[in-house]
Amino acid sequence: MQSNKVSIPDIFKKKANGQPITMLTAYDFPGAKLVDEAGIDIILVGDSLAMVVLGHKSTVMVTMDEMLHHCRAVSRGANRAFLVGDMPFLSYQADINDAVYNAGRFIKEAGMDAVKLEGGKERIPAIQAISDAGIPVIGHLGLTPQSATKLGGYRLQAKSAESANILLENAFAIEEAGCTMLVLEMVPAQLADFISDKLSIPTIGIGAGAGCNGQVLVYHDMLGMNNEFQPKFLKTFASQHQDTLTALKKYREEVENGGYPSPEHSFFMTDKEFAAFLALQK
Repeated sequence: MQSNKVSIPDIFKKKANGQPITMLTAYDFPGAKLVDEAGIDIILVGDSLAMVVLGHKSTVMVTMDEMLHHCRAVSRGANRAFLVGDMPFLSYQADINDAVYNAGRFIKEAGMDAVKLEGGKERIPAIQAISDAGIPVIGHLGLTPQSATKLGGYRLQAKSAESANILLENAFAIEEAGCTMLVLEMVPAQLADFISDKLSIPTIGIGAGAGCNGQVLVYHDMLGMNNEFQPKFLKTFASQHQDTLTALKKYREEVENGGYPSPEHSFFMTDKEFAAFLALQK
């Protein structure tokens, strides 16, 4: 392990010092290398893999084997960032022993440093058991995509005083159960700011305003690879959909019109060797 590898104490130190924590998703070796090279603190191999990379309609479709496959690729590409594997649907909800075993696979087989799971008080037994096994756990409250149908879809959560108070109670509960960080997704900025101030663990926001201790976005979304997905919280930092599409069309056109490959992109025998080759054909 490299000496500059980001650790949990490093992340807590940033919270204590008021330094923003950076997190991005990655799903493969080249993406992880780029995110790592950019100096991002935390890489999340999110179950968003299901939708962003595998083309499913929701996150619940991704399997443990698929998550582990992509986590292994990310762990080979990133040497510095703190790595978090997202536990997929039904890998921790049904049985505590399964939850610990599956969490352990992310660490032992896939090179992750921690796991993330969704839910509040109902997940306390799983959080405690995984934490007791020596595995850091990141919580996830607000919009929890694995439960999006139950929550009424992908929309803002905790808008009322009562629901905001329930979210706060869940945040305290999972912190006490052993979570080392908390992702807050699609919750009002004032609430996220309040929770971030009250908790001792770092909070990472997505659609939760600037008051969280850190921010996370999906790699493909922030690079502008999907021009059909434009939620309010998303800022695109590149235009890769259009740039890539333009490049692909240019490639097709140059192949079709004979512009590629040109002599500078080709290999040649010497005239003497080619003449000798032709002589062998007689």
